[in-house]
Amino acid sequence: MADLIFDYDGTIHESMRTYAPAFRDTMKWLSDNGYIEDREYADSEISRWLGFNSTDMWGQFHPELDAEVREAARKRLGDNMAMRTEKGEGALFAGTEEVLSKLKADGHSLIFLSNCRIHYMERHRYVFDLDRFFSYFYCCEEFNFIPKFEIFRRFSRKHTGPFIVIGDRFHDIETATKNDLLSIGCGYGYGSPEELSNADVIVNSITEIPDAVNRLLQSINA
Repeated sequence: MADLIFDYDGTIHESMRTYAPAFRDTMKWLSDNGYIEDREYADSEISRWLGFNSTDMWGQFHPELDAEVREAARKRLGDNMAMRTEKGEGALFAGTEEVLSKLKADGHSLIFLSNCRIHYMERHRYVFDLDRFFSYFYCCEEFNFIPKFEIFRRFSRKHTGPFIVIGDRFHDIETATKNDLLSIGCGYGYGSPEELSNADVIVNSITEIPDAVNRLLQSINA
């Protein structure tokens, strides 16, 4: 049995359903108020920010904006996503509930680790009833927005391991490589092949995760 550390957005949650329209609405608000130029945003340009904590995202995306404007935009985007989630516009990837149920039934401990804020985590716990699957929930705001690989070091002593990190972005694979952990890269998510190049296994559907977990555990028990 293992402690499975799951990323959320792009790994379990099909985030672009809510993030893309909320992002575009926020950019329109910024341009309407003269803070940035009005232009179109491709999905690929938007999805690259999924997996970043919101502080890092806005610091890199529009560092020229005053801190107060960035914070207003961050809150506006978050509120827009929350509204859409509560209206039922969000969704987990097809097969997610069956996969997580199987992993839990097989005796694995499921751990939620996301670069999100507390209110986002709690809202999604409620809307998607994530407590059915996950025994532990951690998010970056609880740890003052430090990187995921450092957050792992803060909570890992509470768990017995072995650990397998499962995610679609470089933050997840970095968590594994910097802590000598096994990892599964989710090629169906929003990261690039380069970001996942150091993963031990790549899966192209969430339904492939249980088999990948079994193969990795067999490799360390061989």
